[in-house]
Amino acid sequence: MRRIRKVKILATIGPASSDEAMIAKLFDAGADVFRINMSHTDHDLMRTLVGRIRSVEGKAGRPIGILADLQGPKLRVGKFKNTSEELTVGQTFTLDDNPEPGDARRVHLPHPEILLAVEPGDRLLIDDGKLALKAVKTDKRSIECVVVAGTKISDKKGVSLPDTDLPVGALTEKDRKDLDAVLEAGVDWVALSFIQRPEDLAEARKIARGRALLMSKIEKPQAVTRLAEIIELSDALMVARGDLGVEMPIEAVPGIQKQITRAARRAGKPVVVATQMLESMITAPVPTRAEVSDVSIAVFEGADAIMLSAESAAGQYPVEAVSMMHRIAQQVEKDPLYPSIINAQRSEPEATGADAISLAAREIAETLKLSAIICYTASGTTGIRAARERPQVPVIALSPILATARRLSLLWGTHCVVTPDASDLDDMVDRACRIAFDEQFGRPGDRVIITAGVPLRTPGATNMLRIAYIGSEGTGSA
Repeated sequence: MRRIRKVKILATIGPASSDEAMIAKLFDAGADVFRINMSHTDHDLMRTLVGRIRSVEGKAGRPIGILADLQGPKLRVGKFKNTSEELTVGQTFTLDDNPEPGDARRVHLPHPEILLAVEPGDRLLIDDGKLALKAVKTDKRSIECVVVAGTKISDKKGVSLPDTDLPVGALTEKDRKDLDAVLEAGVDWVALSFIQRPEDLAEARKIARGRALLMSKIEKPQAVTRLAEIIELSDALMVARGDLGVEMPIEAVPGIQKQITRAARRAGKPVVVATQMLESMITAPVPTRAEVSDVSIAVFEGADAIMLSAESAAGQYPVEAVSMMHRIAQQVEKDPLYPSIINAQRSEPEATGADAISLAAREIAETLKLSAIICYTASGTTGIRAARERPQVPVIALSPILATARRLSLLWGTHCVVTPDASDLDDMVDRACRIAFDEQFGRPGDRVIITAGVPLRTPGATNMLRIAYIGSEGTGSA
């Protein structure tokens, strides 16, 4: 099944989309990768969802990626005697280590790490920023604040700390258990929430041991500050605009989105743009014009994937939301300005054989108007470097490893096919041409360009280019 679309669609599955029939409908409508949000999914349900996605994959005959999104440290205030309180701007309000129910003057904060880390002058944002506090006095057991904006606070509302670098890792005890479970279930990507520093990836990578790739969610100011280091240690990035828009000025988020997207492209790391892309479609069958523009901007920017959250997980129109995102992306990619915008953002290749081969393959394919670039890849690296070039012709990634093909399903412009290793160079050319023909990327007489490593089955040794004709029966000749 061939997609006539380069950007990929990442759809969250949840109560509105968890049965196998609905997952199949979402795939048919355009979803390429499915996200399981571990904030709302226990291990038994997660394993059931993975099984259903794999069943849909088997029937579709095309690799489908699965992303497990870990909850991360959820920081919340305690409970109130009256469940909620009305505050006034300018009043004093204290967060402390006293477990007694709160009132209009104080509330329990069951996170000693926050009490130890917050300094006078730091902001504390409650309930997605609806209540803004500023610390004026701290003693390691309490934080005396002044109310800056907003008036209401209630039980268990979330706390954001845009000015405070917490001395804790990104993995909670729940995350460690969830990570073990999703790795055992065989997911392809793991998203890490509330990354602050590159060291936050170390524990997850040690646990994963290559069984899944790691995606860093950029949603804190500290992560933006150390973006280059985090990109270097990540396998992919997500622009998580929800919490990012709480912890940073909301008007800064579009610029940060561009910064992250372009930095990831330069590094050759896949990047996902997420949160509220078609938010109104949770309850409406069509999006707003502004939402259509928002999706279009991410596609013009060259993001690898665009994501649906509640729209597909809990909304009333999950299939329509995926279909709408698919149609928006297709229309953008047909726009006459699209190639020039994508090309203008292209970075210089790194001084490696793989990048030099990928650059040459793109230039040859576009100059000669070839039908496709075909990459043999075991680890996925060759496919990732080919997609980094953002060629105007399709990229077909051939891998003998199903897990590799599933991971690459997130990648811009890449069509993944699982195929046994070629026995020699002639078999490699023949196999590549036959797959291009079978997958409807070329007709007899069309030409394709093939990249691979010689000797065959040598990871990271991409060093060969071959132009080949597709024969009358789909066979190839150099």
